[in-house]
Amino acid sequence: MVPRATAIVDLVNPQIQRAADRLKRAAETGQPCAPVRDLIGEHDIDAAYAVQELLTAQRAATTRVVGRKIGLTSDSVRSQFGVYQPDFGTLFADMGYATGEAVPLGRLLQPRVEAEIAFVLGRDIDLSDASVTDVIRATDFVVAAIEIVDSRVDGWDIRITDTVADNASSGLYTLGCTPFSLNGLDLAQVGMVVEHDGEPVSVGSGAACMANPIVAVAWLAREVARRGAPLRAGEVVLSGALGPMVKVTAPGVFTARLDGLGKVQAVFTDDGGA
Repeated sequence: MVPRATAIVDLVNPQIQRAADRLKRAAETGQPCAPVRDLIGEHDIDAAYAVQELLTAQRAATTRVVGRKIGLTSDSVRSQFGVYQPDFGTLFADMGYATGEAVPLGRLLQPRVEAEIAFVLGRDIDLSDASVTDVIRATDFVVAAIEIVDSRVDGWDIRITDTVADNASSGLYTLGCTPFSLNGLDLAQVGMVVEHDGEPVSVGSGAACMANPIVAVAWLAREVARRGAPLRAGEVVLSGALGPMVKVTAPGVFTARLDGLGKVQAVFTDDGGA
């Protein structure tokens, strides 16, 4: 099922269509575009999700939906952009890389990395009032992850509606290959450091992600259930940044080390994109 953002998409408002076309053109040409808030407003979240749904439906025609991502969960990330509420986007099969696998910079426009904890669900969460208990029960395992965020908007000149429309500024992601049960794990206490070619460039903890990444996933479960696209068994959920995002400007290796969850690497190469 392709996630539905809001019934507003059924109307295909001309401004929503224009915003979707602008972002799609930027993605296809590799040329960042102007923000879309001039078309849909700076505060109309439902309109922004309608743009996201149009783009998601188009992409789902050629690649499989595999999960969701939560954005803007960390105060440090929100403060970087002057945005003060979380959002969500859709993950597709062609966005995922295994730890250590080469990630071609040619697939990206303005990439940045952030360390996260990824949840893999064993059960649906079809509840508009989902709690942290429901998330714990539904989680099969968690793994260390690096989200490679990106923006089709030139210079990352975004407000909340720009990033929501742009699939929550999604790009690619890498997942660790060692699964961990939630049993006995206190995700709020997970310390994190991101190293670039061996030098620390970002530090944080699970507590930076809405106090606990489980809280973030519960927020997502409620939000997407309310919008008619609940979380499903087998989906990957990127739960949000544990610390500040870091720009990627050249080929190199970013390694995220998460206490109790091992490490995960994003290896950027100057190969062209697919």
